[in-house]
Amino acid sequence: MDRELNGCITMSLKYKKHPYLERLLKKARSINLDPSSKVLILSDLHMGNGGRRDEFRRNAELVKTMLEGYYLPEKYSLVLNGDIEELFKFSLESIVSKWGDLYDLFLKFEQNGFFWKTYGNHDAELLEEKEYRLASSMVESLKFHFGKETLLLFHGHQASVLLWETYPMVSRAIVLFIRYIAKPVGIRNFSTSYNSTRRFAIEKSIYEFSNNAKIVSIIGHTHRPLFESLSKVDFLNYRIEELCRAYPAADDEKRALIERKIAALKIELDACYEQGNKIGLRSGLYNNITIPSIFNSGCAIGKRSITALEIEGNKIRLVYWYNGKQSRKYTSDRDNRPMELGSTGFSRIVLNEDSLEYVFSRLHLLA
Repeated sequence: MDRELNGCITMSLKYKKHPYLERLLKKARSINLDPSSKVLILSDLHMGNGGRRDEFRRNAELVKTMLEGYYLPEKYSLVLNGDIEELFKFSLESIVSKWGDLYDLFLKFEQNGFFWKTYGNHDAELLEEKEYRLASSMVESLKFHFGKETLLLFHGHQASVLLWETYPMVSRAIVLFIRYIAKPVGIRNFSTSYNSTRRFAIEKSIYEFSNNAKIVSIIGHTHRPLFESLSKVDFLNYRIEELCRAYPAADDEKRALIERKIAALKIELDACYEQGNKIGLRSGLYNNITIPSIFNSGCAIGKRSITALEIEGNKIRLVYWYNGKQSRKYTSDRDNRPMELGSTGFSRIVLNEDSLEYVFSRLHLLA
């Protein structure tokens, strides 16, 4: 028995070091959060030239409206966490020409506290652009200090060792192929971040690094929203199990409510698996006990919708903004109602929320 126990302990202590991520943590620009802090985290806008192959175009008005009509007046600071411009397909000049008003809007967030932009694999070329409008705000990673705890913000492509070691050569080859071969003949853009197997491997690498360092990592890159290391499928399964456990002790009124919630969650879960069969669904669970060490803001190129992360005081939230005239892709079983932003037709809903104290307590107890 002791030998078996020692073997389990030895297994749990194994950790494959990731020098790139460790460097990001060490060299990240530090920012202190306090009870009054408000931060919006967006990633993967993939802004193009406004043409039909610009995936950002369909959500451009939503992004502008929520930034200008909600987050700016609510005194949020802003972090753009990589792949903001789509430089694989479009020139920087064409992007700036189309979305110049958005750059003005981004910079306004400095008056609320701070504005920073990390770079991803699709916009890393901006490091060489001395006249780039957001150059003074660009960093590779940020380090939020919440008391004695740390949240590390970076795009996420750095977790792919092969991609990062060969980045300059690979990046140039991809840009040339997409701009001058794929784009003219109508081939859609592609990215390793969309590949289920590879994005799972990237998330797992960051998850293991974060657990070992006892930090929370906030990323983008994979375009998959994650809250407390849980994908949507994982969260739905978790909530169904939680409600099933609460059912035996509930009175008749609460049992009826639990039954309705479970029925709604099962419908949503079935829809996830139906879609997952088409795209190669992979679970977000990386070991037997999920540790809340990785969060992902998702992306802004969904169909008439985007996801984002908010930090407000000691709370962290995954939120969903969508065109209110369309059916919502995401629902929340926390009885959170959509909030329409004035008469814009755009609505915001909180998908998940927890205190940072809870997140870090669970991280330290389980990692």
